[in-house]
Amino acid sequence: MADYKAPLRDMRFVLNEVFEVSKLWAELPALAEVVDEETANAILEEAGKVTAGSIAPLNRSGDEEGCSWDNGVVKTPAGFPEAYRTYAEGGWVGVGGAPEFGGMGMPKVIGAQVEEMVNSASLSFGLYPMLTSGACLSILNHASEELKAQYLPNMYAGVWAGSMCLTEPHAGTDLGIIRTKAEPQADGSYKISGTKIFITGGEHDLTENIIHLVLAKLPDAPAGPKGISLFLVPKVMVNADGSLGEKNALGCGSIEHKMGIKASATCVMNFDGATGYLIGEVNKGLAAMFTMMNYERLGVGIQGLSLGERSYQSAIEYARERIQSRAPTGPVAKDKAADPIIVHPDVRRMLLTMKALNEGGRAFSSYVAMQLDTAKYSEDKATAQRADELVALLTPVAKAFLTDMALETTVHGQQIFGGHGFIREWGQEQLVRDCRITQIYEGTNGIQSLDLVGRKIVGSGGSYYKHFADEIKAFVASADASLAEFTQPLAAAVENLDALTAWVLDNAKRNPNEIGAASVEYLQAFGYTAYAYMWALMARAALGKEAQDEFYASKLGTARFYFARLLPRIHSLSASVKAGSESLYLLDAAQF
Repeated sequence: MADYKAPLRDMRFVLNEVFEVSKLWAELPALAEVVDEETANAILEEAGKVTAGSIAPLNRSGDEEGCSWDNGVVKTPAGFPEAYRTYAEGGWVGVGGAPEFGGMGMPKVIGAQVEEMVNSASLSFGLYPMLTSGACLSILNHASEELKAQYLPNMYAGVWAGSMCLTEPHAGTDLGIIRTKAEPQADGSYKISGTKIFITGGEHDLTENIIHLVLAKLPDAPAGPKGISLFLVPKVMVNADGSLGEKNALGCGSIEHKMGIKASATCVMNFDGATGYLIGEVNKGLAAMFTMMNYERLGVGIQGLSLGERSYQSAIEYARERIQSRAPTGPVAKDKAADPIIVHPDVRRMLLTMKALNEGGRAFSSYVAMQLDTAKYSEDKATAQRADELVALLTPVAKAFLTDMALETTVHGQQIFGGHGFIREWGQEQLVRDCRITQIYEGTNGIQSLDLVGRKIVGSGGSYYKHFADEIKAFVASADASLAEFTQPLAAAVENLDALTAWVLDNAKRNPNEIGAASVEYLQAFGYTAYAYMWALMARAALGKEAQDEFYASKLGTARFYFARLLPRIHSLSASVKAGSESLYLLDAAQF
């Protein structure tokens, strides 16, 4: 497998030339004095060095060795503790953390690029700081000032880690039926009892303490999701002076043996009357947990992008070096026995698909991250609200579409290697295995599709969608005639999505099954249209510069490929949506 190199040129292109993010930062007082283009470039440069130098070399060995469990003790693979210390000492765990508690205070659009780099280097490794950052976000936004001061500095510093404990053996998507109990104590704390499964980083040897965020119900809680509360439950109790005290009454019962991400400890966690502290209000735990969900679900989408990028880097190197057969138009490498496989149309189709989906995904994830920053930092109420509604609309698309495209991309990367792609030592099969989980956790992609169509489209009466569609239409209307080859098909794609959205809104009124029947294909059509917008924006930034710089020529060529070969997929997806739900119910359960 090729050595990983952070795609810094493309990241700078997206941030500085396509979106001109420094202008956004200058308009937001909370960021204006914190970050500018020069600062951002320096941060990304350093992140690229640490991820490529310290973490990427552990990816395959970490997969081969995996984590081990022995009587409740979990060990990560060789090299992980040392690499984690290096990563933490660089301040990368707290890159987006609140400065008043020791975080770097960077906007999400910068954090998104760092996440891509660390997850390209090793998704298993990247999950540990990701879960810590997510836990910090909920603590920062909902916990008491005392809990923030006691826990956030060490978590941002990477001295302590974090985990999210939601799922139970009988309760995955339907969290309203969890059984974990929280019993109030006289001192204001709670005793937490229950079992949680699929807990990423629930136990490991990377940090001296792990701070678990646990969903549980009080004895008198209302039934369903309205009775869920959120608790901070440390692995090791923290004394008033900040020192570590006794071990809490919790432990890791086992770790899962998985298809991929084998160096990430996925734990069964048992809470046996463990001491915990309420975060936020009683029975408002889901609201506190969902504060971080938009960030985490975007983060999972970025994980998919990361794996696609790593796969592409290896595939393009292999395609340039591997010689097999001659080009259809005649020999290219006349001094060799055969031509490099990059001359063959089908290999080019796969490589260009990978490149177009990766670069489109990087632009789209950065766009969503910018909306998160605007919603968080804008002092104009209307601007912040619009951004918040865009985030609500686009988060399920970012999570599901990026990861669905990532599986296609990593499979293409494996396919380019032929038989060698099926062999461990080349690394491509690991990326396929690792990628598969991104479509499942943090809410399966089917659930994301239901969220998009049911809550964000139908639930808002189409108003959230209108923000995005109107923005694209305004771009098309204002675009120079030189962009017509991109804006004309983009306008047609938005018109198609408008019609599809109207169809869903209308038919959902008559038959509730239409939401679930349409959801997956609708999200896919939405995703391809959103990527078309990203590619039109990138084409605008590159046009006129292609003669002087191969980077821009490559960008324009990839944009043309996207519009010619990938965007047309929306037509079959739209036909599937409009076919309705009737055919899904032609068989009764026994006939399956």
